Parts: sequence; structure tokens; C-alpha cells
Amino acid sequence: MSVAFRRESDDEHLEPKFELPIPPGPNLVTARGLALIEAKVAELEAALPALTEEEPRKKHLRELRYWRTRLATAEPTEAKGAEVVGFGSRVELLLNGQPRVIELVGHDEADPAAGKLAFTAPLARAVMGAEVGDVLDFGGKKGAVEVMGVGAMTSPSSQSI
Repeated sequence: MSVAFRRESDDEHLEPKFELPIPPGPNLVTARGLALIEAKVAELEAALPALTEEEPRKKHLRELRYWRTRLATAEPTEAKGAEVVGFGSRVELLLNGQPRVIELVGHDEADPAAGKLAFTAPLARAVMGAEVGDVLDFGGKKGAVEVMGVGAMTSPSSQSI
């Protein structure tokens, strides 16, 4: 039989396992975001001894490496003030005439359905640096966003990552 038709093992044809992707740029976190990351690391570390099968353990360790990296690179950041939109701000706005409240948070804390947008999200970038009363272009539309209010985020809630 030709060498071209022989394979050494089935492992050669398995899909490679990659590390979980780390978002580019700084790892800015709110106080709540830092607490959530710390809790996730503690949860994963506590569950590790119970994992004895190889594949689930490898998957678990890969997730643990991700969260440990996020914890090690976390840059706790507070809102700069209540007058200009920035990281950690709670923003009341009209988006295409519809009222919406968003909070600008770190990547791991983001939950768009709950109004928590990563500071790198398009809408978050559009309102960064704005003040109450500013009308901004967004999504190719002129005046699509009007900033109605800016404040500090509300106190941390008990939500998990």
C-alpha cells in the first residue's frame, strides 16, 4: 500500500483546539465587572478537582485560562464624571426617536439585551465624549442619537458571567 493512503492515527484528522479569543485592546472593567471575573475564576477553580475525564477537563482548563488572563489583565476604571459620556457611564438617549438607557462596560460584562454595551460597541463609540443635549450621527443616519442624560452606573447587581 502506498504511503499516501496510510495514516498514523485518527488524531491527525481531529479539529484543532484553540484558546478562547481575547478581545483586542485594554481590558477595562467596572468594579462590578471585576467582581464578576473574580467570581468566575473562583467557580472554575472550585469545579476543577471533580473533573476526571480528559476532554471535559481540557475544555474546563481552556475556559479557566481565559478567565485567569482576563483577571490578570483587568484595568479597573471608574466613570470620569457625570457630564461627559465615558467608560462606566449610564446614558439615557433617544435612538431613532426611541428612548433607551445604556451602560458602557467592559467586554466580559457586556449584555446588550440588558443595556450593558462593551465600550468598543458601535453605539458606545458613537456616544463616547458626548454631553447632554448632543445630537449625534449613527448607523449612517444624521441625528440618529440624542443624549438625554449622563450619570454614573447604578450599584452592582448579582448577575453572573
